[in-house]
Amino acid sequence: MESGDPLVTAEWLKEHISAPDVRVVDATWFPPFLNPEKTGRQAWAEGHIPGAVYFDIDAIKAGGTDLPHMLPDPVMFSSRARKLGLGDGNRIIVYDQFNFFASARVWWMLRVMGQRDVKVLDGGLKAWTDAGGETEDLPPVAVERHFTARVRTDLLKDSDQMLAASANSSHNIIDSRSAERFSGEAPEPREGLPSGHIPGSICLPSGELRTGDGRMKSAEELGKLFPNPLAPTIATCGSGVSAAVTALALARLGNWDVAVYDGSWAEWASDASRPVATGTA
Repeated sequence: MESGDPLVTAEWLKEHISAPDVRVVDATWFPPFLNPEKTGRQAWAEGHIPGAVYFDIDAIKAGGTDLPHMLPDPVMFSSRARKLGLGDGNRIIVYDQFNFFASARVWWMLRVMGQRDVKVLDGGLKAWTDAGGETEDLPPVAVERHFTARVRTDLLKDSDQMLAASANSSHNIIDSRSAERFSGEAPEPREGLPSGHIPGSICLPSGELRTGDGRMKSAEELGKLFPNPLAPTIATCGSGVSAAVTALALARLGNWDVAVYDGSWAEWASDASRPVATGTA
């Protein structure tokens, strides 16, 4: 059973980075709608924590769908994780260079696939360099390691399960998109999608979970933001990335069983037969 804090400090990582079972993963990803100047892989190549491999959520994804970075099947995931040197018995530390976005997503993906000892570096690369940590631009030589996928279906929800949860109020549904997209006042960045939200959802933008210096807020601060943090909860967002930030925050509060609606609004709103609510609630 998972417990404790899902985040580690840069100081902790500096102390443990040389341990033989520790693996560091750079998951940097920039949302396309922000028109980033570089890709996550380019950012990693320019400088990363020594030994960090790059996990590309746009490459390690399901095929056969036009939805972005959907969770791949366990065979594909295990194969790609092995090639990155990730596997059974590792302590995996994930970080990124942009607001927890993809580090939380990769943390969630690894946990869905059965990895239990996965943490996120609080504050990402900036926290590392601020603590005096060095960076390198050489790609590490990853040694393949056996990865046993034990899929946790309880951490993953699909559209049918969301329809049921919305109808019977069995879960808190927390949407991490902006209040304007949630209410329907601002357009969606994905062309052709209406804005709005799944009926019964609560809007809590992922940016409200972070401090000004890019770290996760304390448990005390987070506890004031969630109406009932230990209740059964499903996190949703635009496509399934920032929803994982919600799951990470709730894990800090002791709720390790938060599910993510993979595909999130990009999938939900693509079917006109599904209900769409607007307004603040």
